[in-house]
Amino acid sequence: MAEDHSSLRALYPFLSNDLADRSGSEDALLASVMQKAERSVTVKQRFFRENAAQVVATARAIADVYANQGCLLTMGNGGSSCDAAHIAVEFLHPVTAGRPALAALNLVADTATMTAVANDVDYERVFVRQLDAHSRPGDGLMGVSTSGDSANLIAAFRCAKNMGLTTIGLVGGTGGRMAAPGFLDHCLVVETDSIHRIQECHVTIYHILWDLVHTLLAGCRGRSTLEGQP
Repeated sequence: MAEDHSSLRALYPFLSNDLADRSGSEDALLASVMQKAERSVTVKQRFFRENAAQVVATARAIADVYANQGCLLTMGNGGSSCDAAHIAVEFLHPVTAGRPALAALNLVADTATMTAVANDVDYERVFVRQLDAHSRPGDGLMGVSTSGDSANLIAAFRCAKNMGLTTIGLVGGTGGRMAAPGFLDHCLVVETDSIHRIQECHVTIYHILWDLVHTLLAGCRGRSTLEGQP
């Protein structure tokens, strides 16, 4: 038992009844908080420093979808499905006064359809089936994936490309298959191996995209496209 206890303490040094150890663990936890916060800031700063032009180009593409009366569809798995929902509600229900509601559809919201397709066909098709029914040429499809390799997102993006949708990916790591040249119209890659830091940066990206899109649309003044605007 003594050996087991020693092994346990080596794996979990904070689990101790010793008051001195507890004091030390508190300091370590506080230091960990600051390290994670600083890392989160560093990842965001590096991403926007290296990808600001791509973020603006992506915002222009989304604004062009809306300028041409299109809809933005969103999708993701797990934590990224929550981001997909968050993106859709930002556009549908703007929190800033004076900004109009913009059409957005969260493809993860219909659990009955998703589970039916997953059960009867294949989970890889859960978004494809919805795209067939809900999307039109000129719409936009945004997918969120920390790996860039989600099979159901990749299948949906292929379908969307064939249907004439603008395709946008928010991914992490090395970008996976979604970052392959020409696969997506716009692919924003947060280059870190920490899933948490990727997700934190994704939130910042789509909040900035939302703000830029409204800024671009406000300056559209009835033009049918935003391509090439200063």
